[in-house]
Amino acid sequence: MAARFANPDAIRADFSAAMSAMYRSEVPAYGDLLEIVEQTNAETLGGAQAAVLNLTPDEDTTRISQERHGAIRLGTAQELAMMARVFAVMGMYPVGYYDLSAAAVPVHSTAFRPVSRTALAANPFRVFTSLLRLELIADEALRAQAAAILDGRQIFTPNAIALTQKAESAGGLSEQDAQAFVAEVLETFRWHADACVDIQTFEQLNDTHRLIADVVSFKGPHINHLTPRTLDIDAAQAGMIARGLPAKAVVEGPPRRECPILLRQTSFKALEEKVNFPSKDGTETIGSHTARFGEIEQRGVALTPKGRALYDQTLAAVRAEILPASDGTNADAYMAALDQAFQVFPDSWRALYDEGLAHFKFSIAQMPSGKVDDMSVSALLDAGVLGLSPIIYEDFLPVSAAGIFQSNLGDAAAQDRHAASSKSAFEAALGAETADEFALYAQIEQESLATCLDQIRKAGQSA
Repeated sequence: MAARFANPDAIRADFSAAMSAMYRSEVPAYGDLLEIVEQTNAETLGGAQAAVLNLTPDEDTTRISQERHGAIRLGTAQELAMMARVFAVMGMYPVGYYDLSAAAVPVHSTAFRPVSRTALAANPFRVFTSLLRLELIADEALRAQAAAILDGRQIFTPNAIALTQKAESAGGLSEQDAQAFVAEVLETFRWHADACVDIQTFEQLNDTHRLIADVVSFKGPHINHLTPRTLDIDAAQAGMIARGLPAKAVVEGPPRRECPILLRQTSFKALEEKVNFPSKDGTETIGSHTARFGEIEQRGVALTPKGRALYDQTLAAVRAEILPASDGTNADAYMAALDQAFQVFPDSWRALYDEGLAHFKFSIAQMPSGKVDDMSVSALLDAGVLGLSPIIYEDFLPVSAAGIFQSNLGDAAAQDRHAASSKSAFEAALGAETADEFALYAQIEQESLATCLDQIRKAGQSA
């Protein structure tokens, strides 16, 4: 008799829920974010905007309350490789490569997430996972000290490692083991107020880059933010300000549109938290650290390579003329420039499809009365036979990620910039290649269209 294993989608959902509960207890303001997002989403789905968003019923609407991503920062190749194995048990795989060193953030990253349409519909939890680039620490002695500290820590519990190995060897985990796995892995993401370096070392690392201090100085890669998804980020941003949360002055990403594209993000600034630093004489020194913050996001349609090239070109042109100030003094001017520049993107789903700028899922709106063998997809859409809805963007934007990082690390973090992409080194540390997100979106679109056309053809043959 075949073994009964817990579904990876269910393990992922349980882990996401456990992570949310833990983070809410550690960062009470995160609870405020969840309440703001829940209210905003309910109002949006109950209003006229719901029809404009054109979300796929059930598939895209029932998952809104589950929608969130986490972010962690790892210190070594060994930690990254093991994290990949842990996430694989939950049905999460590395998608995309992000080099943030060009924006003065000394990490490169990938997103662990589900990849199939079915798995995404079940639970779309994703974790933006960064690996520290120690080679970008100029001080050789400090670099060696940081490497030694990281080599001496173990961020996974023995049971988390054992259960991961068990899942790999057996092909899955029982329901009981899956529950234990979630509890054990959660410990890797928990906040520890006790540092593993003295305060002098911490300050040296902090002076080099605050993110380096965050990664090296603690026992594990505490989750630094957990992000719910809103359907109206501007309304949610206003809600944050109304509750007195220290929100970012500018929403990162593209401007507000009737038909949202890619990803828009905002956050409240990182909390200052008490940290116990050990001393050589056995006593402790009380200090503080800012690392964990609250973020919200609005996800729109995934763009094709053509659409993404237009997005990158348009955003770069705006930012060459004006950059948003961290204090918000030029926020209105920046958003006005963004709105004007992004008029190059049509603001209707059909136009985005016709111009090959975005990816869509197809559905059968009505069965045709006659043969459709010689009709194009556009003709079938015109005839009302086919309908389309946006494929939601599941990934990240390097400029936006860097903007969120820097706003929570402080202006002093924006130090030397490095144009030193190293995808091959990252994948060597990972032990696998990162998937091409464009290929994943194209596959979902093609399979969706093929399924609809097959159903229409079979219906015509049986008529």
